[in-house]
Amino acid sequence: MLSIDALKELGANTDEGLKRCMNNEAFYLRMVDMGLRDTGFDTLQSALEAGDLDKAFEAAHALKGVMGNLSLTSIAAPMSELTELLRARKEIDYTPYLTPILELKEKYVALLN
Repeated sequence: MLSIDALKELGANTDEGLKRCMNNEAFYLRMVDMGLRDTGFDTLQSALEAGDLDKAFEAAHALKGVMGNLSLTSIAAPMSELTELLRARKEIDYTPYLTPILELKEKYVALLN
């Protein structure tokens, strides 16, 4: 179940996230729900699989902002690293960067059910 305590257990900085949402817990949790359902994760994965670094960068950059604004720092930090690699258009295997992000995202999504 999605809760402040469950988010904290996964590494979210909920104090900061709540401040951004005027300390309205229900609003913050609704925003987290929306952020975790963002289709940008699918876009990022498919763009990387297709080798479309421009599209992957756009998706990663947007997700970095969303995850950062929600203070889901355990996703935002590695997403930031991925974004910078994509910004440089490095021709590398992005799997070691993307896989942990997606695995952690799934742990967060499991809280939604």
